[in-house]
Amino acid sequence: MSKSKVRKCVFPAAGLGTRFLPATKSIPKEMLPLVDKPIIQYGVEEAIASGCEQIVIVTGRGKAAMEDHFDLSYELEKTLEAKGKKELLAAVQHVSRMAHVAYVRQKEPLGLGHAVLMARELVGDEPFAVLLPDDVIDAATPCLQQMLRAHEETGCSVIAIQEVEGPAISAYGVIAAKPTGKLGGRLFEVTDLVEKPKPAEAPSKLAVIGRYILTPRLFEMMAQVRPGAIGELQLTDGLRLLLKHERIYGYRFEGTRYDAGDKAGFLRATVELALKRPDLGPDLRSWLKSLKL
Repeated sequence: MSKSKVRKCVFPAAGLGTRFLPATKSIPKEMLPLVDKPIIQYGVEEAIASGCEQIVIVTGRGKAAMEDHFDLSYELEKTLEAKGKKELLAAVQHVSRMAHVAYVRQKEPLGLGHAVLMARELVGDEPFAVLLPDDVIDAATPCLQQMLRAHEETGCSVIAIQEVEGPAISAYGVIAAKPTGKLGGRLFEVTDLVEKPKPAEAPSKLAVIGRYILTPRLFEMMAQVRPGAIGELQLTDGLRLLLKHERIYGYRFEGTRYDAGDKAGFLRATVELALKRPDLGPDLRSWLKSLKL
């Protein structure tokens, strides 16, 4: 267990994005825009706001647009500067300057656990965060920052959780846990994890959401995990092995989570985030009220 500062955040982003085909045939799913920012930028901004200093993006084939997005764009910046478009220039420069970004290639889509394992050499022997870009969380205090308080309190791995009702629980990893009474009743000690259980077999209503703070021992555990029925290494299996050696906690975060990897969730996120924008909200709200639904 370690209370070292969490400096690095891993973004698994090598998936094929099949739920958004045909758009993702040529555009990485993580680069689809929510209002005017790509999905992955929301996560990177959350990580930086939470104190992470280095971003590690696990990519695959056809993902070069992500690397270009976080790189300098000399010609674009010079054009905006020449035209006096200072606000747009500042926005473009903010993207390329916000963080030190490193990339590692996942050559085959072998699961979330394998993607995290690909970052082992870049992370090293220190606690680290994992953030799934599809889960966009709108919160007054960034979700990852909330979780870091739990990590500082316990020195252990922490996974983000939220209550999920009904059949939808089968789409998630689910924890069995006991409340600790700490951090306003939001901190739970994990006793087991089950991947996508049937509703009747779910050990609780507490589903795992795409935010993790993990101790480096997780890498040792993932190296021991054997591929499942579809040939993938599941992060849940690595966490279950880790649980035999260390405590793991679940933190029920405050905020609104959008599943931007799902078409309906993507649309909801687009509308609700746009409604919060002072430059877009009033007109959009007026138009929505005019619709005969």
